[in-house]
Amino acid sequence: MKPILRLLAIFPHPDDESLGLGGTLAKYSAEGVETTLICATRGERGWTGPPEKNPGLEGLGKIREAELKCAVAHLGLKETIFLDYIDGDVDKANPEEIISKITHQIRRIQPHVVITFPLDGNYGHPDHIAISQFTSAALVYSADPGFVDPFDLSPYRVPKYYHMVDSKKMVDALQKMIGGLNMEVDGVIRNHFGWEEWAITTRINTGEYFNTLWNAILCHQSQLAGFEGFLELPAEKHKILFSEGTFIRIYSFVNGGRKIETDLFEGLR
Repeated sequence: MKPILRLLAIFPHPDDESLGLGGTLAKYSAEGVETTLICATRGERGWTGPPEKNPGLEGLGKIREAELKCAVAHLGLKETIFLDYIDGDVDKANPEEIISKITHQIRRIQPHVVITFPLDGNYGHPDHIAISQFTSAALVYSADPGFVDPFDLSPYRVPKYYHMVDSKKMVDALQKMIGGLNMEVDGVIRNHFGWEEWAITTRINTGEYFNTLWNAILCHQSQLAGFEGFLELPAEKHKILFSEGTFIRIYSFVNGGRKIETDLFEGLR
């Protein structure tokens, strides 16, 4: 009997798991990998409709939580965990508190692979950047016998850690299709960042799972209005954007070198 492999994705908002990692999650779930999502918030500030119809933090949080549950059901995830922070405030969270929460889940789940946003947050979103930093710190805490878990869980060392990144090719394609992504933070426009092809360590072919991914994306109706022109693109262009998962291997205890991985669990199977 093959040992069960476990993958843990750690993101700040509902829809990050589908728009960013959906194809990869669908693929591994279908292959029998236990996939778990930690979501730091319920996306309470992500209203994209008319301002006068904004249901408010609590109301939108309930809507987006339901959308996330719809999406993860399509993707086949085993478990979804909320950390109960507020959208837009993740970078203001008490570091010891949020790092401890993530550490506890890592020790409990004992994933073989952990994935989160890169340090630039893909397009500079402060919540994306914060969850990346907190996840890295939690991986250190998890392996540290000096960190005392409130439930007395033993130290656990995650074998492989990845950042989910977008390739320069993908970012350029998105720019041509819908004008790209950006956001203003502290008076500065932060643009979508694409990594050079040579920098990407891991490429996961997810084309077979496009329909599953698309059904998950469609669950996030409250967000899709903010992607003007996105839904109207022909399926061929959607498939260009979502046919491959691209990652940077931050560390691995089981493999290395310049050879491009085609499996996040390479060295563990």
